[in-house]
Amino acid sequence: MLKIVFGDIENSIFHPPTWFDNRYEDEWITDPLSVQMIKDIDKSEVVSPHLIESPVLGPISTKELSGGVKTLMLMAFDESGKIFNASSCGNNCAKWIVEISRQKDLTINLHHVLDFSSAGEFDALMLNTGRIVHGYAEYVDEALRIEER
Repeated sequence: MLKIVFGDIENSIFHPPTWFDNRYEDEWITDPLSVQMIKDIDKSEVVSPHLIESPVLGPISTKELSGGVKTLMLMAFDESGKIFNASSCGNNCAKWIVEISRQKDLTINLHHVLDFSSAGEFDALMLNTGRIVHGYAEYVDEALRIEER
C-alpha cells in the first residue's frame, strides 16, 4: 500500500539522488522495472549497469540519470528503511510510485502536492491524518487540507 506523509519526517532522505549515487547496486539498473522506468521517464536505453544511451545526451553514466528515476529505483530496491522525498520526482513519476506500491508497502515523503492524475486507480494512506484516500480526487482534497494546516 502507498503511504504518504507531507512535511518533514524522521528517517527521511530529503535529496534521494545523492543517496542513490552513493548506495545503488548494479543489479538495480538492469532490473526490468528500472529498464522500463528509465525508458519512460528519461527516454533512455539501458546498455549495461554503467552505460545508459540517452537520445539527448548520448552515452551517459548511471549517475547522470534524472533525479526522478534515481528516486524511483530507491523506492523499489533500497532496503535501508529510509523514506524517500518524492518531491524530487516530476509528475511523470507518479504512475511508477503507484506501481511500486502495488508490489510492496511504500512510504513516501512529499513537500508539494504531486499530480497523481495519470496514475489510474489507487489507494493511499495519508499518514498526517490517518485517512485512506481512494483515487486522485480524494488525494488532492486531503493533501490540500494537510497543506492548509
